Amino acid sequence: MHKYISHTTEEINQMLTDIGFNSIEELFQDIPEEVKIDGLNLPDGLSEVEVLSIMKRLASKNKSIEEQTCFLGAGAYDHYIPTVIDSLISRQEFYTAYTPYQPEISQGTLRAIFEFQTMICELTGLDVANASMYDAPTAVAEAMNMICGAARRDQVLIAGNTHPETKKIVDTYAGATDKTVTELKCVDGKIDVEDLRNKMSKEIGCVIIQTPNFFGLIENIQEVADIVHEFKGYLVVSADPLSLGLLEAPGNLGADVVVGEAQVLGNSLSFGGPYVGYFSTTKKLMRKIPGRVVGETKDADGNRGYVLTLQSREQHIRREKATSNICSNQALCALISSIYVSVMGKVGIKEVATQTAQKSYYAREKLLETNKFTPVFNSPFFREFVLKFEGDIEALNAYLEANNVLGGYNIGKDFEDLKGCYLIAVTEKRTKEEIDNLALLISKFEV
Repeated sequence: MHKYISHTTEEINQMLTDIGFNSIEELFQDIPEEVKIDGLNLPDGLSEVEVLSIMKRLASKNKSIEEQTCFLGAGAYDHYIPTVIDSLISRQEFYTAYTPYQPEISQGTLRAIFEFQTMICELTGLDVANASMYDAPTAVAEAMNMICGAARRDQVLIAGNTHPETKKIVDTYAGATDKTVTELKCVDGKIDVEDLRNKMSKEIGCVIIQTPNFFGLIENIQEVADIVHEFKGYLVVSADPLSLGLLEAPGNLGADVVVGEAQVLGNSLSFGGPYVGYFSTTKKLMRKIPGRVVGETKDADGNRGYVLTLQSREQHIRREKATSNICSNQALCALISSIYVSVMGKVGIKEVATQTAQKSYYAREKLLETNKFTPVFNSPFFREFVLKFEGDIEALNAYLEANNVLGGYNIGKDFEDLKGCYLIAVTEKRTKEEIDNLALLISKFEV
């Protein structure tokens, strides 16, 4: 075997001559000597067969959800993914597509993004959606920036039961843009409406809530929206799109912006990403929406076509009026979600949401029957629920893992007042036998 060499000596000398240097050392003379290294201590090359063997051996140290029954959620969920998705997204025109700057040769990509926007609008009950965001937390933060700009106010309220990662990213955005973020209190796991009333004022531009919230509980959007709008503020709702197969669309309940994570719509867990955030809002706020929007138009012959529109972006046209530094989108992940919703249809989405809800309620009852848990909250929930465990949660999860079960999330890591509490997620994939087995294993666990 020959070692791989990117350039021949002749090519290197020619490049150096063309740019006016005599050696590689002279080319890098501006780099301080103390940060230079003499060379990389790399092992000899291996054959493809040997490399594959090593990689498989390393990969075998991990356990996937194909080997374990997953009851872990906290923002990423093990839902069923139709096999047709992999077949379609592996087509070359989808895998290799990037930003469709030239609409005349990108009609397929533009239409796929347009369909994603349309589906998001139908789910959220709002007028316009953009061509996806990086993920839910950044979508929430971008919504905050947009709303504060539109309201010309820099005070923000965020529900304390919002996903901890979302709160951190909101704080990061706010710190860089001189906004003040205040956390709303919770009662029985849900927003304390009286605290909201007391904290609302004409200085509050944006109120952020999540539903189902981090504890899986369903918030009263209408009640919150009425209070926020009374003070001429705007309401941002981070909503699980799959839950909207059962619940009323937030836009119909008074939300001004609805964002969230579309991983649940056909995207795999993928070790935590990439995921895809969605972003929808009203016509009133349409021109301030971050990212890009695909619009429908007609060509010179009257045929339907698609173009990028409202594209004031920092690296593109009208840069001085850029609404955000978001300069890309998760087109492939958004396409996956579009295929998922198309394949499942309205009936399928409702069925998945119904089974998820029913199985999570069944699991809660079975776990309470083990006498190892006590209830924490008593409000309606979707997919996830919180129970207080009488023993060591980390020891319990290690025990479950040894039995090929991926246990719940220890939310005491994020919430001081919920030490010893366990967040369990149950999707439509979980069977009665799997749920019963979880309860049986835990009943045998010595606290």
